Amino acid sequence: MKKIALCLILAGLSISLQGQQDIFQRAAIVSPEINEDGTVIFRLMGPEANEVSISGSWMSASSFQLMQKQGDSLWVHTTQVLEPGFYRYSFTIDGVRAIDPANAHVIRDVASISNVFLLEGGRADHYKVQDVPHGSVAYRWYDSPGNDKKRRLSVYTPPGYEGSTRDYPVLYLLHGIGGDEEAWLGSGRVAQIMDNLIGAGKAKPMIVVMPNGNVAQEAAPGKGSAGFVQPTFMLPNTMDGQFEQTFGDIMNFVESNYRTLGTKEGRAIAGLSMGGHHTAYISLNYPNTFNYIGLFSAALNVNPEGLPDSPVYQGLEEKLIAQKGNGYALYWIAIGEEDFPILYQGVQQHRKLLDKLGMEHTYLETAGGHTWANWRRYLTEFVPLIFIND
Repeated sequence: MKKIALCLILAGLSISLQGQQDIFQRAAIVSPEINEDGTVIFRLMGPEANEVSISGSWMSASSFQLMQKQGDSLWVHTTQVLEPGFYRYSFTIDGVRAIDPANAHVIRDVASISNVFLLEGGRADHYKVQDVPHGSVAYRWYDSPGNDKKRRLSVYTPPGYEGSTRDYPVLYLLHGIGGDEEAWLGSGRVAQIMDNLIGAGKAKPMIVVMPNGNVAQEAAPGKGSAGFVQPTFMLPNTMDGQFEQTFGDIMNFVESNYRTLGTKEGRAIAGLSMGGHHTAYISLNYPNTFNYIGLFSAALNVNPEGLPDSPVYQGLEEKLIAQKGNGYALYWIAIGEEDFPILYQGVQQHRKLLDKLGMEHTYLETAGGHTWANWRRYLTEFVPLIFIND
């Protein structure tokens, strides 16, 4: 009886090992494969699939390319030559969106999960991990009495912060609609950009604070007490003035818990899209507080019915005149020429108002639209311009 049991155990072990050996010996699919000429090959095993397509951030919005079937099960697509950059992509298999199972590197942007890859060279070298001193990233919880809850934010501290006693300037960096305190760290590659700019001597060492601009949330979806809720674009209190009114809670936490300069000359604020909207009005409603203002594809003048009835949005011209009188070192605006027309027009209207009031500003118009490719670029161009004389 013991011999029979032992034989059964050995037989089961043999079958298990054969199965594991088959897993490890199975030929691995390489996807994506980046070629020296800048083309990229994608591969997917789909023996039962009837149609497979690929969508990527190198394509225009909502476009896709059909993949070709090779043999009985392998689907393949080769891109045209791509410019260096940080790219997102996904597959669609018989109408169902899917990530690439051969690529473990994924990122969330609002509610969409996509694979990512980096094509090195040029501006994209800001986005990769290089052999330079590295800063640290922490997720911190702070009291927000104005919102009657504890809330979560992200903080980048520069290389050497922990071992020093010096005080540092602070950049408050705000995300767009549907984003959260993780957006700039993921799609925005903030930690890599800051490490590389500081390491190259192109930017002053600084603290970067990335709050959650959705005051209805404690934290990013899945990171707060609400649990694994579905990420969404529109939440209560979106762009209604509540975030701007309670922004002081964030500054109080940062300046009480980090070694900051604590002066207007030591503070900058910038944001993309909704975060650009927030930036414009925070800089107005906290007078003489920020010396550097950056609007990236800012969502200005986008509500056809006018801004919500909040004191934050009242007396725009008077507040701009006061901002001009208080003085600032840099008012920086950037947008893509192919951005949404309503946003592009809103930015131009804002610039006309600044010109009317004699407020100096720097304007950059680039190719492309409302994309992370532009916002990463804007950050790499804005950061070297701040705190340079402080």
